Amino acid sequence: MSIVLEARHINKYFKKPVLFHVLKDINFQIKKGEFASIMGKSGCGKSTLLYILSTMDTDYEGELFLNNQLITNQSSEHLSVLRNKHIGFVFQFHYLLSEFTVFENVMLPAKKLGEKSLQEIEYDAYEKLKKLNIEHLAQKRASRISGGEKQRVAIARALINNPSIIMGDEPTGNLDSYNAENVFNIFKQLTDEQGLSLLIVTHDEDFANKTHRIIQMADGEIVV
Repeated sequence: MSIVLEARHINKYFKKPVLFHVLKDINFQIKKGEFASIMGKSGCGKSTLLYILSTMDTDYEGELFLNNQLITNQSSEHLSVLRNKHIGFVFQFHYLLSEFTVFENVMLPAKKLGEKSLQEIEYDAYEKLKKLNIEHLAQKRASRISGGEKQRVAIARALINNPSIIMGDEPTGNLDSYNAENVFNIFKQLTDEQGLSLLIVTHDEDFANKTHRIIQMADGEIVV
């Protein structure tokens, strides 16, 4: 099975106010179609690791591979295109533009990438909304829909460029148990039906226990 993401000997130091070794020799792989979660106490380095894996933080030691391509030490312009094309993000807060419609929000990353015509992007955006059963919200302003609906829109937006992997930082953190379950089921369906890889940082044990694998962190290290 092909490997979508691989971290080799990732070390991260915070230099200020004093030198602090945040991530210590992190090694793991995420395979195509794998749904993995990262767990650990607050401050153990989960979010720091996710920022490195998502190419947003490039100040680390070690090597990072995306689709078997080394992406360490690439230019920020190159990483920006890679990120937009291959990595979808779902955060605890949805980061939707409230004055835009749901439809416009979902189209944004595809417009930024600029590889498809507007017609194709509109078609793709509607298909993603349909997949998540929220096509009826397409013309509503993002500020006018519920929290659970906003998170679905954020997932649709993360899917618009057909990424290799979806990364989530506490994507169910602000949701009640009903909507958290919905988000889990959407992720599971994406893995089962499309072979999409998922790497989700979570505090939610119920959520993590249903994923294929839990990567347990403590004090900047992977312990399980």
